[in-house]
Amino acid sequence: MNRYLIISFFFLGFLCGQNGEARAQDMNYKELRYKMVKEQIAARGIKERAVIKAMQKVERHLFVPSQFRHLAYSDSPLPIGFGQTISQPYIVGIMTQLLDINSKSRVLEIGTGSGYQAAILGELCKEVYSIEIVEGLALKAKTTIESLNYDNLHLKWGDGYIGWEEHAPYDAIIVTCSPSKIPQALIDQLDENGRLVIPIGEKNVKSLVLLKKIDGELVRKDVIPVRFVPMIDERGKEY
Repeated sequence: MNRYLIISFFFLGFLCGQNGEARAQDMNYKELRYKMVKEQIAARGIKERAVIKAMQKVERHLFVPSQFRHLAYSDSPLPIGFGQTISQPYIVGIMTQLLDINSKSRVLEIGTGSGYQAAILGELCKEVYSIEIVEGLALKAKTTIESLNYDNLHLKWGDGYIGWEEHAPYDAIIVTCSPSKIPQALIDQLDENGRLVIPIGEKNVKSLVLLKKIDGELVRKDVIPVRFVPMIDERGKEY
């Protein structure tokens, strides 16, 4: 056999092997993702079908650093750099369900982080506006989101404490970092009958809170105790 033909077959086999390994890895991630949704999400009371489907679809492993990808579908938060974390899958699920959004909703997210929560929201609603205070994280999330071709996700680097007034009012607002009190700007930018989901509290004592805006007033419901990174300003000072 011609030696060039032999070499060609060798490289073809090598490439096929690589592709096969990639497909096997992708299938493994898919199986892990579906298992995560079944055991960590649905089994804990997240019943909204649209939320379930979104979490089955969005590939969480793409939003974590490569050294942690084998843990991407575990029942825990994971570090994403800059002292920040990607939330535990259950927390993403319950916060998303509490928003009660649909395909016509416009949502503001405070704390883009890795971009995973934004991608989940992007599967569910019309427009998502997301703000991240840490520039390095904002840039990484933007790169990841753009690679996944979401055209309804709008990300920016900035201070989430003051919201994003340009696109207000919002049908729902989700905050993925914890201030000591609810920012007034977010209350002002929430539309009538809108929902705000936010972890608030002092130091390590946090409560995940659902606030509904009814006749201009907020009706509060404490949902579960949680742990979140603090909300910070551009100098790193906690709000």
